[in-house]
Amino acid sequence: MVLPNAEFLPGLRTICDQYGALLIFDEVMTGFRVAPGGVQQIYGVKPDLTTFGKVIGAGMPVGAYGGKREIMHKIAPLGPVYQAGTLSGNPIAMAAGLANLKLLQAPDFFPNLLQRTEQLTLGMHDAAREAGIPFASAILTGMFGFFFAPNFARNFSEAGNVDVERFKRFFHACLKRGVYFAPSAYEAGFISGAHSVDVVEESLAVVRAAMLEC
Repeated sequence: MVLPNAEFLPGLRTICDQYGALLIFDEVMTGFRVAPGGVQQIYGVKPDLTTFGKVIGAGMPVGAYGGKREIMHKIAPLGPVYQAGTLSGNPIAMAAGLANLKLLQAPDFFPNLLQRTEQLTLGMHDAAREAGIPFASAILTGMFGFFFAPNFARNFSEAGNVDVERFKRFFHACLKRGVYFAPSAYEAGFISGAHSVDVVEESLAVVRAAMLEC
């Protein structure tokens, strides 16, 4: 997970407008995780098209894309661009997705998501500091990433400087205690509405033990 510089996404919008190119946002990871309107809502940049993954089906196998009227009107049956899929409009996925979207509209859902993410990452920083281990993290509402490094990697080159071997030891130390982080030093993590304060605190107790072991 690498957060964009403040100028990056607006810069893409400017360049695409300058050259008449479409700006397409891939919100497969960020859609409904960081805000109701995704990253484009947070950064205030409107793309021409947006893609979504199984988040719109509450985890069911489905995806979607959408965008400006003049583009979408080129898709059949309104326009000449044919598209179809085996699972298009699958009623089970659509019902699950609709139920999920209703849950996301609960009062303070996203502020609470951010609080749990901050609770986890700040607790991980404290545990790493107590263990004398370099640690860096980044968050965006319900998404987080962390590296065993003095500073968070901002690009591919800097990502090569993180301590992957320490991450492996940390991952297995957590796993054997019942906490399952994504099994890659470069994977993003996600907090959900099911992660309560108590669940995060239980996880941090495991993290503290794992930090001392790795």
